[in-house]
Amino acid sequence: MVYRKTIVMHKFIIVLALFTGGILFSCSPDSSDEHQDTLSTVLWYEQPAAAWEEALPVGNGRLGAMVFGQTNTERIQLNEDSMWPGAADWGDSKGTPDDLAELRNLVKTGKIHQADKSIIDMFSYKGIVRSHQTMGDLYIDFDGEREIRNYTRKLSLDDALATVSYQSGGAQFTEEVFASAVDDVLAIRLATTDAEGMDFDLRLDRPKDNGHSTVQVNALSDNELVMDGELTQYEAVKGDQPTPLDYGVKFQTKLKVMLVGGSTSAENGTLRLEGVKEATIYLVCNTSYYHEDYASINDEVLDALESKGFKEVLSAHKKDFNEFYSRVQLDLGGHELDSLATDKRLKRVQEGGKDAGLAATLFQYGRYLLISSSRPGTNPANLQGIWNKDIKAPWNADYHLNINLQMNYWPAGPTHLSEMHLPLFDYVDQLIERGKVTAKEQYGIQRGSVVHHASDLWAAPWMRANRAYWGAWIHGGGWISRHYWEHFQFTGDTTFLKERGYPALKEFASFYMDWIQKDEQTGLYISYPETSPENSYLAPDGKPAAVSYGSAMGHQIISDVFQNTLAAAKVLSVKNDFTEELEEKMGMLYPGVAIGPDGRILEWNEPYEEPEKGHRHMSHLYALHPGDDITESIPEAFAGAQKTIDYRLQHGGAGTGWSRAWMINFNARLLDKKSAEENLYKLLEVSTGKNLFNEHPPFQIDGNFGYTAGVAELLLQSHESFLRILPALPASWQNGSVKGLVARGNIEVDIIWEAGQLLKLGLKSATNQTKPILYNDKKLALTLSANEWIWLDKDLNLVK
Repeated sequence: MVYRKTIVMHKFIIVLALFTGGILFSCSPDSSDEHQDTLSTVLWYEQPAAAWEEALPVGNGRLGAMVFGQTNTERIQLNEDSMWPGAADWGDSKGTPDDLAELRNLVKTGKIHQADKSIIDMFSYKGIVRSHQTMGDLYIDFDGEREIRNYTRKLSLDDALATVSYQSGGAQFTEEVFASAVDDVLAIRLATTDAEGMDFDLRLDRPKDNGHSTVQVNALSDNELVMDGELTQYEAVKGDQPTPLDYGVKFQTKLKVMLVGGSTSAENGTLRLEGVKEATIYLVCNTSYYHEDYASINDEVLDALESKGFKEVLSAHKKDFNEFYSRVQLDLGGHELDSLATDKRLKRVQEGGKDAGLAATLFQYGRYLLISSSRPGTNPANLQGIWNKDIKAPWNADYHLNINLQMNYWPAGPTHLSEMHLPLFDYVDQLIERGKVTAKEQYGIQRGSVVHHASDLWAAPWMRANRAYWGAWIHGGGWISRHYWEHFQFTGDTTFLKERGYPALKEFASFYMDWIQKDEQTGLYISYPETSPENSYLAPDGKPAAVSYGSAMGHQIISDVFQNTLAAAKVLSVKNDFTEELEEKMGMLYPGVAIGPDGRILEWNEPYEEPEKGHRHMSHLYALHPGDDITESIPEAFAGAQKTIDYRLQHGGAGTGWSRAWMINFNARLLDKKSAEENLYKLLEVSTGKNLFNEHPPFQIDGNFGYTAGVAELLLQSHESFLRILPALPASWQNGSVKGLVARGNIEVDIIWEAGQLLKLGLKSATNQTKPILYNDKKLALTLSANEWIWLDKDLNLVK
């Protein structure tokens, strides 16, 4: 059986006409007693970080740091988002249209194993490795051995401020660290009540690149350090030949310290501070990627800070950060455990306990990390956000487009952070331009753009892989284009849709219209050669294979691109030869959702056996999430998706952090609150580090973002033609509230519940519109007036 998306019209029983004369109730969410208190969300610990994975992250979108809180030698590990070797100089394509024709012939004639080899030989830059790299480290070396008492290390998510405090020798010592987007600086304040002050050294350093030092550190004066360098990567390869990358982004990191009491001196690239009561350290970094004269930008930033005190810089930072962070509040209770340090609460969960408060903290942590690693004007968050200690990071801390980069931005719309989406579009716009060349030169497709499965700072669109099953995939651009449509749906920004969203969607739709081929047997358009990301099947000879004649995810993504492009065209009143051709080909596209003999959704066009039955990728459920073709309105496909998940989990699936996070989103869409809760706590139990970073392992930030998006899906869904309220509320979250979630249609939503049931619902639309609402099988259509709050009770009656 096969299914295509259909438009289901619901007849809603009640239509509420809202008038100004008594029935209409308008209020801000703050007028409700339940929303008077602002929850303070803090990660806190009773000891310093013993490893990088325990340190606490701060960031301003571009600059980042990991704060260890050590009392002898404090380490603040530094990052900047454009720290990459190489340049955009490796071309856009490999292979020719003739190669594609040959490859297609291999697939059609059943020579699958040869196709697996040929697709890599023909089209892939094998083993190209260019990794995001660490900026280095700031070390603060305190003199002598000290007895430490009453130690606390914490990260306030509300203020984006890391703080360390302790006592020694009867005196109080404090360290405060934050990364300001307003002043573009990493700011550190060290203070003590000790009458004799503090004695310590400041030094900058950076790991060597395969034995090569790439930086010079100098003291410019008694209160300034500078580290100059250029990014290289001595293990990179170009094409098939090892070629050291001895060039890359150039950078300068500059530090300036201002004192209250005491003195400073410089020697051998180190600053010596003695008798200091208070020290404010400003650290800036700029690169040749952003500015040709990057060193002068550092001087300008530091000069602008001369007239500002630490408190002023901190106050501006808090105000700026809270403009975004405070939009959403989530209270799930569990505050009786707030007296436990975060690592102890996590251990309690790992031993089988439930902790709704920690679950809420992890939700807000994802929002904190997105604000801190993706701001307008910066690069998008990579596989580690911006926090990376290595010269060669795990998976290069690059941009993987077969789920990971997309997952980073799943929370942007629903958790009220649409501005943080913008760096993604800036980056993908670059991929699109280069991908146009790839489409023409590599595949002979004259219109549209193609982007493969992974890229780096330089927005390379080509295929890079050593094996077909993980890299021979053409749908990175198609998947990421969904985000342009989602951004419009959550913001209602028609200017964005016209100038950026629709043009991007059109490029990928155009490519796919020329890529798909008529299937001789069915007369339908099919996509091949195909793969299903990082998975393989057993070919007729019983051996694993990757390349196939069609795949579920490929067709689901192509269908999604076609549908979203046509929907965008409709919003913009575009109807022309292009949209007519697109409608025709969409109607004849090979279905992406097909049910196999055992009731599961097929991953390929044939019911092949899999060598890895519990594979972590659930690619054939794209149409369930993040797509929206599989819904409750199509029962067979809905049930097939559940059977698919059950089968994978029975065979050990969803083991990695990001895969478990995706599972929570699947569970939410399937309205399976029991499984959602199980996977939610499983992620905390096995895939969450002491600093709450998601662990693949190792650290990979997409699981943090996917978790946050999943919690939002449990509380509110808007991917269908209506809003589902509390669609998959976990049983252990009996009482709670959420303020500031956003539904498609740009509707802000507040929900309060008690004993697992809705108590109060608030909605505020940015425009006049009628929106259907569904809660506990009760449906109604609400007429919403622009920028006016309305409140409903548990029975969906209007209340004041």
